[in-house]
Amino acid sequence: MGRQRTGILSGQMFRPDAIRGLAVSQPGTVDYRLARQALVSEFRKKRLAQHEVCDAHPELVRAARQCGEPTSIECPICEAANVVLVSYVFGPRLPAFGRCITSKDELAKLSRRSDQLACYVVEVCPECSWNHLARAFPVGRGRRS
Repeated sequence: MGRQRTGILSGQMFRPDAIRGLAVSQPGTVDYRLARQALVSEFRKKRLAQHEVCDAHPELVRAARQCGEPTSIECPICEAANVVLVSYVFGPRLPAFGRCITSKDELAKLSRRSDQLACYVVEVCPECSWNHLARAFPVGRGRRS
C-alpha cells in the first residue's frame, strides 16, 4: 500500500509518446487536433458554411503559398489541394505581428536565443483559405521545463 505505482503494467510503460500516432517533441506542446476534428465535423454536418471556415487572412494565404511547408494532408474542406504548414514565432524583440519562419534553420537559430518565445503552426489551404491552428510550443532557452 505504501508502494507507489510507476505507470508500468505488465512490462508496458504508459507515457504520452506511447500513444499510437502521437509524437510529443517537447514539454509544453499543445496539439489542436481535437478542435480541428470538431470543426470539420460541424462543417460536414452542414452546421457551418464554407465561408465561415474558409476565412484565412490574405497575408496568411500569401505566406502559405510563398514560404509554407507542403504536406500530404488533403484540405478537409475543399478537398482540392493539400494543406500547407505556416509557422510564426512570437516573443520579445520580435515584431508584434510575429515572425514567419521560412526554414527549419531559422527556427533552430531562434531556439538558441535566451528569450522565451512561442511558436504557432497553422494549417492553411492555399485554394479555399481554410486555416486552423495545428499546434503551439515553446521555443528558446527561456522556455519553462
